[in-house]
Amino acid sequence: MIMKRVLGLLRQHWPNTPIRLRGDGHFSNPELMELIVADGQADFLFGLPGNVVLKRQAESLMKNARGHLALHQSLAAQGLGPAVAAVRLFGEFEYAAKSWPQAFRVVLKAEVLPGNGDLPAKDNERFVVTTLRGPSPRTLYSEDYCARGQAENLIKQVKCDLKSDRTSASSFLANFARLLLTAGAYVLHQQLRHLGLQGTSLATAQPRTVMLTLFKIAARVKQYKDRVLLHLPSACPAKALLAQVCQRLYPAIRMRAMPASP
Repeated sequence: MIMKRVLGLLRQHWPNTPIRLRGDGHFSNPELMELIVADGQADFLFGLPGNVVLKRQAESLMKNARGHLALHQSLAAQGLGPAVAAVRLFGEFEYAAKSWPQAFRVVLKAEVLPGNGDLPAKDNERFVVTTLRGPSPRTLYSEDYCARGQAENLIKQVKCDLKSDRTSASSFLANFARLLLTAGAYVLHQQLRHLGLQGTSLATAQPRTVMLTLFKIAARVKQYKDRVLLHLPSACPAKALLAQVCQRLYPAIRMRAMPASP
């Protein structure tokens, strides 16, 4: 198991640091659960695929959610309240699959979505299994578990925009070098956003958008001994933005190049 190797390497350098593993339902397997429990200072937070037992445990709260939705819809039909997009209630219970090393806390999101036309309301229950005891069910699901979505977005930026999955070289070292270059490119992108793009239309843009807007444009380059001039087309839509970014980056580069005061 690769996670066993990763956790072992982390513990060599940070033996007493709390570690939290978060993932979707593919990670909720007994081998990984046992590994984390045995560590003593690690916790997990995994999605959990539903089954007959879990749905039976969730039925009471799901029934409550359906009642809340029916009440909201009735009030909205009478003009006594706004229409709701969904009703979400949160609960928890202890559960142990036969293959698990022990029982764990399972957090339930009991969600019911309104029907559309002839379609009836739709149940949308979700389960999360965890060793964490502190956060409330709502906080644990909405903030701790669902926050993994942003991490996945950042991974997609490196993979899709900067092509970190292009590891088709014939040797491990060559592929490792490619991955390092991709990581370096992402660090440069983050620094560009921090130093040059704050307050602009690209302040929160993904790498692909920044590259298409600022880098992949036609320009005539003239290099002199003391400067490089870029001649942009008169109709270049990013001309003003590019000039603004260059003006911001130039002082930052000069500040870093200046020797430290004695």
